[in-house]
Amino acid sequence: MIKIDHLTKRYGGTLAVNDLDFEVKPGVVTGFLGPNGSGKSTTMRIILGLDRPSSGQATINGQRFANLKDPMREVGALLDAKAVHPGRTARNHLRALAASNQIKRSRVDEVLDFVGISSVADKKVGNYSLGMSQRLGIAGALLGDPGILLFDEPVNGLDPEGIKWIREFFRTLASQGRTVFVSSHLMSEMAVSADEIIVIGRGKFITSGSIDDLTKTAKGTVLVRASDHDKLASAVALHHGVVHEANDNGLIIGDLTSDEVGQIAFDVGIAVFELVPQRASLEEVFMDLTADSVEYESHSSGTV
Repeated sequence: MIKIDHLTKRYGGTLAVNDLDFEVKPGVVTGFLGPNGSGKSTTMRIILGLDRPSSGQATINGQRFANLKDPMREVGALLDAKAVHPGRTARNHLRALAASNQIKRSRVDEVLDFVGISSVADKKVGNYSLGMSQRLGIAGALLGDPGILLFDEPVNGLDPEGIKWIREFFRTLASQGRTVFVSSHLMSEMAVSADEIIVIGRGKFITSGSIDDLTKTAKGTVLVRASDHDKLASAVALHHGVVHEANDNGLIIGDLTSDEVGQIAFDVGIAVFELVPQRASLEEVFMDLTADSVEYESHSSGTV
């Protein structure tokens, strides 16, 4: 288990992490979400002992990373896929990691085969694509067969087959009872990969829960197909509803429930042929939750 306890980190006058509190439990895939500059990478670096907190602490199975006896056997991590000497081959890179951590040499071939890069293991890493480097980073994280794994943007550079593979890989790790903590900005991927979500913004905790928990109470939209869309749109506007989309196939209406839309149509004498509530997506929920925490925001819709 990973436990973040009142974690705060300052860089000079910048507050990167602000009194964070959360737990990452074993047996599930936990997604770590937040806008750029929200403190996700800083939090992960502190967990791994790469940065010191200004106050509070991050512990792994009750201990700080620096106090772990065999860190690679307890924690595996991929933070920067390109942080490997470009002149080394993948095999030699992993052999050096194994030797320095008293891990048997045969484990290198096992993880290379598992991530699917055995055929290029003797090529220099500097010639690897980002996707190949990601696979090598995952191999390094698995080298000590740890119970806790952290991944920062692990699907960057992967093709659709690779993304599907890593999604199944996360599920396998979690099913084995391991703790899997994944930072990503890809909402659509987290929606299908993660069991639990932790959202932060400007270094502060915002919310956490399952995908279902986060989306079931969010405002969704209503798809309605009726006999007179123009008349219905006008009636909806009088009841403070918002028409997000209108075409021959129907209306997409926000800020009203399906019951309210149906009642409005009935009151003005419009026949309804289809009325479907649509739950908000994880991306819509995320945008709503972090609206006040975005570091860089565009306000212009014109041409450049």
